[in-house]
Amino acid sequence: MSLMLLVLIAIVQGLTEFLPVSSSAHLILAPLAFGVEPQSVLIDVMAHIGSLLAVFVYFRKEIGEVIVGVLAWFTGQMTPGGRLALLVVIATPPVMVAGAVLYFTGWMDLVRSPAVIAAATLVFALPLWLADRYGPRVKTVETLTYKDAAMIGLAQAVAMIPGSSRSGLMMTAARMLGAERSAAARFAMLSSIPVIAAFGLQSGIDLARGEDPGASLTDGLIAVGLSFAASLVAIHLLLKLVDRFGFLPFVIYRIALACAILAVIIWVV
Repeated sequence: MSLMLLVLIAIVQGLTEFLPVSSSAHLILAPLAFGVEPQSVLIDVMAHIGSLLAVFVYFRKEIGEVIVGVLAWFTGQMTPGGRLALLVVIATPPVMVAGAVLYFTGWMDLVRSPAVIAAATLVFALPLWLADRYGPRVKTVETLTYKDAAMIGLAQAVAMIPGSSRSGLMMTAARMLGAERSAAARFAMLSSIPVIAAFGLQSGIDLARGEDPGASLTDGLIAVGLSFAASLVAIHLLLKLVDRFGFLPFVIYRIALACAILAVIIWVV
């Protein structure tokens, strides 16, 4: 595997996993843009592990409270950390079911075309802008209800379409339900933990079944490090930007990206 592709994939994964711009779309488009073979399963796994580690490091206080809260469940207590854990649990099943259906039916490959990515990137940019522009800002992560978590989870299930953005859909739903901008972003990122872990497990099973990783362990470790560093930057950047400018910069980027993809498609045809 070339060093250029390795660095590209790791950094793209890290920067886009938590931003509302669709990491899956960028990971599909990046090799196409540079005219190289798609990244190996091993690099995909390692890059996602880097992003997962970044979430654990950046939100270490919240995750510590979640662990304590989950343990408190067994004593019949519901702490703020335990309640946050329950919100994440409620929001997770829809995307897991949608992912399993696409994976085991083989439909996943049908939604990975540049045309689908461009359409989803453009179509789902408008709801993000409308929710951020007109949605009330009255709820924090601590005051999200269980019903809110369920609704946000349903929105997350649509993210199996590359270009729609898992984090973007969750933030859109959270803002529609009245979450503050930073609360919407934080809940989306904390909810990414089981999703990224599930992706890593599924990819690990694929590797164990004999798929050629196409990369060495050294390549994988490099991918972890680069993705980890890029993910930390992206998380910090996201929280700073949404507090100051809202989600408009990401909406503008999505529209520009979609137009660029469509222009290339038209040019090639």
